[in-house]
Amino acid sequence: MENHSSQFSSADRTNNSVPPFLPAQPFPWTERQTENWSFPEFLSIVRRRSLVIAGVTIAVMATVIVSLTLNQKQPEYEANFHLLVEPVNDDTNAVDVVKDANLVKPGLDYESQIQVLKSPELMGNIVKQLRASYPDISYNSLLKSLTISRLDATKIIQVSYRSNDPEQIKFVLDRIAKEYLDYSREKRQTKLRQGIRFVERQLPFTQNRVDQLQKELQIFRQKYDFIDPDTQVGQVTNQVNTLSEERQTINQQLAQARANLATLQGKNGQLAVLNSAPLYQQLITQARQLDVQIATESTRLQDDNPTLKTFKEKRESLLPLIKQEEQRILGVKFAEVATQLQTLEEQSQELAKAEQKLEQQRKQWPILARQYTELQRKLQVATESLNRFLSTRENLQIQISQTELGWQLLQEPSKPENPISDFGIKRYLIPGLIASLALGIGIALLMEKLDNTYHNFYALKEKVKLPLLGNIPLEKQIQSYKDYTSTPKNPVVRVPNSLFEDIPRLAVVPEQDYNNYSEKFLEALRVLYTNIQQISSNRPINSVIISSAMPGDGKSTLAFHLAQIATAMGQRVLLVDADLRHPKIHTLSGLNNLWGLSNLISTNLPIGEVIRQLPSMSQLSVITAGTIPPDPTKLLSSEKMKRLTADFHNSFDLVIYDTPPLLGLADVRFLAPYTDGILLVVRIDKTNSSVLERALDNLKISQMKVLGMVSNGQKSNINDY
Repeated sequence: MENHSSQFSSADRTNNSVPPFLPAQPFPWTERQTENWSFPEFLSIVRRRSLVIAGVTIAVMATVIVSLTLNQKQPEYEANFHLLVEPVNDDTNAVDVVKDANLVKPGLDYESQIQVLKSPELMGNIVKQLRASYPDISYNSLLKSLTISRLDATKIIQVSYRSNDPEQIKFVLDRIAKEYLDYSREKRQTKLRQGIRFVERQLPFTQNRVDQLQKELQIFRQKYDFIDPDTQVGQVTNQVNTLSEERQTINQQLAQARANLATLQGKNGQLAVLNSAPLYQQLITQARQLDVQIATESTRLQDDNPTLKTFKEKRESLLPLIKQEEQRILGVKFAEVATQLQTLEEQSQELAKAEQKLEQQRKQWPILARQYTELQRKLQVATESLNRFLSTRENLQIQISQTELGWQLLQEPSKPENPISDFGIKRYLIPGLIASLALGIGIALLMEKLDNTYHNFYALKEKVKLPLLGNIPLEKQIQSYKDYTSTPKNPVVRVPNSLFEDIPRLAVVPEQDYNNYSEKFLEALRVLYTNIQQISSNRPINSVIISSAMPGDGKSTLAFHLAQIATAMGQRVLLVDADLRHPKIHTLSGLNNLWGLSNLISTNLPIGEVIRQLPSMSQLSVITAGTIPPDPTKLLSSEKMKRLTADFHNSFDLVIYDTPPLLGLADVRFLAPYTDGILLVVRIDKTNSSVLERALDNLKISQMKVLGMVSNGQKSNINDY
């Protein structure tokens, strides 16, 4: 396949050449955006899904009405009585003996008391009495109709019963009131006294436990001198640190003493010690003076001179003294250093022992502290338990003193006269209507969220960044394929072998040909044709491929009507059905499909044998698909197809190719390089956006030029002029 990059010129037509393939342009493909619906968009969704909302609303309302009609009950009655369960006067004189401030005003636990009043133990006797007159009453049914609650923040308990029978209400409440008053005088005090007896049995054991733990804690403190564990641990740690510092100091002194001893054992060290001894230095000085005198006198006297002998004798007598003094000084120094070394070693050992002892004590201290803490915790738990028992005993004693008078019946049960509820259907209509409407809108929004199509050309233009060349409204008057197939087929209109001799020139379609179509539909096609011609400012569009991302988008119908409009606008138009898989142009045009493009490519059939005209529009030339071949891509990619496109483009003002869908098929990419570009048809409310994205990605990979897109099947009204 050959791609031409040169600009289209008039010479291309005369030279019978293939239209150049325009340079690839950057594709601003779809941009997925978050669905944040504004109020106008919400109204548009509601309007578009109005049938769904209306259907759901009607179905739900019908269900509600039928359910209410079937379950309509008899009117109910209700009555109640009031019990005063605590004294009205706050008489706390009996409580003054209690030292705990928290027990001054114990009060009644109303929630717990109400649960007791509803318990099977208390209600069992009442149910037995009621069954004698009303056998249908059970414990569960009684609780379902019985309501026991505290009357606001008062000391009054209200007992209510609801039923369809007023006589039953009066009977039930009388039995319940009598049983509750008996309970307040007998069973309630009995349970309180049982509680006191239990507490008194537990008190001695708890007290003994507290005493035993206190004694153990005392013995532990005395044994280990445990007064303040935290402070003592800190003191031991400080002592260990102090001993460690002292031992380090002693070790430094010991190292210095050992260094001094090693130095003293050397000649230089001994000389340093002797040089610092005054007596030794005096003797050395005297010996040196005698040496000087002997040397001086030896120069002038004989060796047997008495004076010289005297000097020598003094010198000889002085040498033992020097030696003796040297030994004495070194001995004293050695003794001092040895004594110091021994003393420091003993001190270091003593400090190490003391430090080791404290370290052992410190290691043992956490164990003792844990034992001490455990004893304290046990003592605290036992003390708290003892305090709770004492507090509970005092509370129970106060409650017994308060319940000796029993509860008082402030309002006796009475027979109800008027029903309390109305189960008519009217009271549920408005809530049901609101709920059903909300459910319908919710389902509509869910369907909108799950819908992956474009609902109007505004959304298509916003999300697919391609030129929107046309917006074709939904035309109900377009005949179905069945209508077209019922139209009598015209015989093939032969065109002379010299294709360029008798090609129709400028023609105008008769007005009656469009009587079945609305003006909006026709005007939308005219706008589309005009926009296609205005895409390029250098030259008009000579050939265009009309395709779609998926089947059923209306590409064939659009190609057929666009060809008619272009013919009506005075153009020489050739409509080629290049969909060799599922051709439809012959059905739309009312022509037979005995032979067409596939036969023209695969045989030596002349072009004039294939080109035909519509029955109602003789100026429009059509080439049907012909026999469906086993391999359409082989024919479309052939060299002959390339030559045919060149002949078509040179012979007609506009050549329109109807091709298969883009996704999954390679037919368009073989034909696109020999045309001016692709016109992509998008069906409103049908074309899947993800399929369209994949199709556009394939176009981008194949470097095919897309002229723009057309929205097809717009249902909303387009403003009239």
